[in-house]
Amino acid sequence: MKLARDHDEPDRQAIALRKIIHVDMDAFFASVEQRDDPSIRGLPVAVGGSSGRGVVAAASYEARKFGVRSAMPSARAVQLCPDLIFRKPRFDVYKAVSQQIRSVFLHFTPHVEPLSLDEAYLDVTDDVRGIGSATRIAELIRQRIKAETGLTASAGVSYNKFLAKLASDQNKPDGLCVIRPGEGAQFVGSLPVRRFHGIGPRGAEKMAKLGIETGADLRAKDLAFLRANFGSSADYLYRAARGIDLRQVKADRPRKSVGGERTFERDISSGPALRETLERIIEIVWERITRSGATGRTITLKMKFNDFTPCTRARSLPRPIAGKAEFSALARDLLDAQLPLPKPIRLMGLTLSALEGEEAEEGGAGAAPPVLQAELPF
Repeated sequence: MKLARDHDEPDRQAIALRKIIHVDMDAFFASVEQRDDPSIRGLPVAVGGSSGRGVVAAASYEARKFGVRSAMPSARAVQLCPDLIFRKPRFDVYKAVSQQIRSVFLHFTPHVEPLSLDEAYLDVTDDVRGIGSATRIAELIRQRIKAETGLTASAGVSYNKFLAKLASDQNKPDGLCVIRPGEGAQFVGSLPVRRFHGIGPRGAEKMAKLGIETGADLRAKDLAFLRANFGSSADYLYRAARGIDLRQVKADRPRKSVGGERTFERDISSGPALRETLERIIEIVWERITRSGATGRTITLKMKFNDFTPCTRARSLPRPIAGKAEFSALARDLLDAQLPLPKPIRLMGLTLSALEGEEAEEGGAGAAPPVLQAELPF
């Protein structure tokens, strides 16, 4: 795809207008726990392990007011919120509720791309129920989820996936936001860059040093500047600053990998600190593997040095990894083989891939072909 040369060219994304809804359940795991136990409704709740090495898998909005977040060590969460109530994860329950929610989606469109148990993209360009507007469909979806599960969902409606996901986070919890054709670049321009998917705290810090605080600041930088400072991320940043995203919603998209990563508040380099961080990432990623039911043969350790240089190391077995103990041992071996590190790192992650039943995705990673504007209004 040729990138626009004129920064003021209006909404080039119009060549691929669709009607996309992104639905994101509000504090899903914690909300299920509060629904099922009225005694903890309105109280700060965390789902996860409360032991010394425990990690918060999800936090209620009452807990988030204290700064408690998912992937945070449980010990730190208790420091922030001494009255925090812990509940062990009940993934069988969460999966059952997720299936209820998925059936609601499928009532309105067959084009559903789940991202996790609690969020999905829906393409409602074809108004199969004759409802009359994408916004009305999103409203009905939220109403039915509430009626059938007792839980609230937030939704974003727009003409591409990037904007729909930003919109769903705009009025959380229990909110709805619509970004119509012609509004994308202005909406993105008003946001802090840390709201963009893929830009973590350190990335936002680097951008701030370069005078980039908002989407509008990012849009003012040309592609040469972005490539010089952000390498392979430059094209994504260029398009994101203009609200451009040509990806299609892909129903039942085959899962390629399961993983997770952490961007640190401060760079780390010492062996003990790296090993401690790895243990926390193992807990987070293994929970996701368990939740997804995935089995795979390859584990990859990802690190990013403080100068943004990436480093990845992988190990593959001739059979699926047997369980958490073997997964953990392989991860530790991968890290130990790299110590001592040549310089501090700002990010670490683990991924399980070569999943059983994995199939090649048609069309590769290229952009979706342009489509015409459909009749369904926003």
